[in-house]
Amino acid sequence: MSTLNLHGIVPPVVTPLTHDYKVDKPSLRRVIKHLLDGGVHGLFLLGSTSEVVFLNAQQRADVMEVAVQEAGGRVPLVAGVIDPTTDRTIAYARQAKEMGVDGLVVTSQFYTRTSQAETIDHFSYIKDAVDLPIVAYDIPVCVQLKLARETVRELYDRKIICALKDSSGDEGNMRMLMRDFAAHPDFAILTGSETLVDYAMLGGAHGNVPGLGNVDPAGYVRLYNAAKAGDWNAARAEQLRLIELFEIVFQGVPHTSPNASGVGGFKTAMYLMGLIENRHMSRPNKVLPDAAVEKIRSILTSTGLL
Repeated sequence: MSTLNLHGIVPPVVTPLTHDYKVDKPSLRRVIKHLLDGGVHGLFLLGSTSEVVFLNAQQRADVMEVAVQEAGGRVPLVAGVIDPTTDRTIAYARQAKEMGVDGLVVTSQFYTRTSQAETIDHFSYIKDAVDLPIVAYDIPVCVQLKLARETVRELYDRKIICALKDSSGDEGNMRMLMRDFAAHPDFAILTGSETLVDYAMLGGAHGNVPGLGNVDPAGYVRLYNAAKAGDWNAARAEQLRLIELFEIVFQGVPHTSPNASGVGGFKTAMYLMGLIENRHMSRPNKVLPDAAVEKIRSILTSTGLL
């Protein structure tokens, strides 16, 4: 059984940037304090919402250094070691272990065409090289391969992975995975959806990895606690409020891509809330236009955050 007890609300932490695209450490410290004060159960560093694929080794180290210092062991820290190739992923995994995180988050290799069998090898090589718990990250929209149920099961049976973050958008498949692992309490399944958390918890999910949790961690913690207590009316009510807040992710389109609109929406909200100094993303993603900023301000006000 893995020593990593991943459950509850584990936001993928936004990476604030300075004007010259370095990690804005003071802003990041405020973000982490905001998340911990909101009651989150863990932190996922260097994920998609963190703009991980834009960050070099020094930037990734800066993020982990700040997070390890600020968290002070209060919650588990997992770090994405995401790269198209196995050997560079191993290098990032070794870096993450040296920085003091509690676990790794690994996707399938990407850009090159691959298979389920090669993906199993990819995870296996990383586990052999770096002895830390591994969370499998299923995000086919970014890596062009969906982790098959059989792949997830083989990785678990071989003691390579201890949890799954499901951002596949395939809720039916996730529901079947939750049935597959119902008798295995040492394996956690967390949904990456911000808008279907109550459904996932009802189906047996162990928690949620919400990008929107950067903006309103306390709201997601209330939703999780209500679901754990079986108060589905309260869970539904909180989920509906968070769905209203989720509208911030659409405000950048068509000025920018849907993904940049989402991260840009989070950063704009956090800028308006005084958590971060700048709201731009890594190049070439465009900063959200002024009209989008005002719409996000209105949404934050209507949902009680401003």
